[in-house]
Amino acid sequence: MPCGYRVAVVGATGAVGRKMIEILMQRNFPVAELVPLATSRSAGTEVEFKDKCIKVEETSKGSFDGIDIALFAGGGSASRAFGWEAVARGAVVIDNSSLFRMEENVPLVIPEVNPQDLKRHKGLIANPNCSTVQMVMVLKPIYDAVGIKRVVVSTYQAVSGTGKLAVDELERQVKDYAGGCTISAEVYPYQIALNVLPQIDAFTPNGYTREEMKMVNETRKILGDNSIDVSATTIRVPVFYGHSEAINVQTEGKLTAAAARMLLAEAPGVRVVDNPDECIYPMPITAAGKDDVMVGRIREDISLQNGLDLWVVADNLRKGAALNAVQIAEKMIELGLI
Repeated sequence: MPCGYRVAVVGATGAVGRKMIEILMQRNFPVAELVPLATSRSAGTEVEFKDKCIKVEETSKGSFDGIDIALFAGGGSASRAFGWEAVARGAVVIDNSSLFRMEENVPLVIPEVNPQDLKRHKGLIANPNCSTVQMVMVLKPIYDAVGIKRVVVSTYQAVSGTGKLAVDELERQVKDYAGGCTISAEVYPYQIALNVLPQIDAFTPNGYTREEMKMVNETRKILGDNSIDVSATTIRVPVFYGHSEAINVQTEGKLTAAAARMLLAEAPGVRVVDNPDECIYPMPITAAGKDDVMVGRIREDISLQNGLDLWVVADNLRKGAALNAVQIAEKMIELGLI
């Protein structure tokens, strides 16, 4: 195994790209050389890595010559322009955009859930949607134990899922509200401060948004079971970091709340935070900056046979995006696939 890898980060100046670089350092990933890439607008700026300031380069086809691993966080346009080109030039690409997720020849992977799918990669691996990742992390042990018939989920997603401009807008709107100033909205169609927006991404002909349909389709692909019924409602809330989800699961077999709690306590990457007598449960403010997916409010659905209700919270920039991408690379090294 080589002592280190040449790692490119596409979209290195964005929220997810910066988080990828941070996590590469935190996890002591074997980086021989970091190559930060971005658009012409950000080229020439610098990112910090291991006490060094590295100049960001404009992404081009030639950027991937000699690159071993390319982490893509530049959105669908960058992935479309350079994803398979990077593969053709010898890189293994781990893509955070939604562009390739449902393509048959592209594995869609959460390392704790379906690492075996990495073995069929053709050079490009897709990182799932942030809201899908945290949900499936919790569904997987339940699915393995008793099977799942149906999932109904409502998400409460932080503005950082949209990007830095949305974080800045929420902060500005809160200050304007406190100061009695007029509040303007640019990133979202309406004010997000002190408000809730029942729309994430564009609406599709069936009345669901694209974000909601991502959760439906990606859950089935990751678990390898198209028979699971999934209905999602995705909501943007005035929180900076950390997505929350209320999940109702109808299982094939009976699973008590106590048994579910034990299963989830043993699941890798999942932390049970569930003591209602002392008002202990997951919250975005406590999940921010943490790697684990947190689950609480675990209870049996009193209206449904073989039903469970769960409350799941995770840092959307970490496990929901950057951390999962880095873990994919780590798992591929472990399996000898890079």
